Amino acid sequence: MSPHTTSTPRFLDAVRPGRTHWLELPSHRTSVRVARHATQARLDSWQVPDEACANAVLVVSELVTNAVLHTPGERILCGVGRMTAERFRLEVHDGDLTGRGIPDCRPALDDEGGRGLLLVREIADSWGVTRSPLTGGNAVWASLATTQCP
Repeated sequence: MSPHTTSTPRFLDAVRPGRTHWLELPSHRTSVRVARHATQARLDSWQVPDEACANAVLVVSELVTNAVLHTPGERILCGVGRMTAERFRLEVHDGDLTGRGIPDCRPALDDEGGRGLLLVREIADSWGVTRSPLTGGNAVWASLATTQCP
């Protein structure tokens, strides 16, 4: 299955058409790279500054990695929306219908993984998890500013 743009940006519904981009991706590790590149390209087209773009690419990489590695399902949805000139939002919707949500992970110092959401927490202005109206699974979202505060 190859990624493709979906036509139903219902979750980012506060965004005007042309200011939202969705990808439907297979739940495979290769989708992380596709999501990174697609996010980079969309933010570049919106002329988002390099630092904010790099932060967004890191956040989407962590969110898609978590969806691929830790949730069941055959597909994930990855969305980016320009909320205002100063703010954009990233969303990753998975197919986890168990209702268990995202576990609170506290990795040990020598653990190789488990720090993705800690990075998201540090980089994003706000973030959260809710049930996805698009997949019925988890929708993990993060809001970022297009510029850094001094």
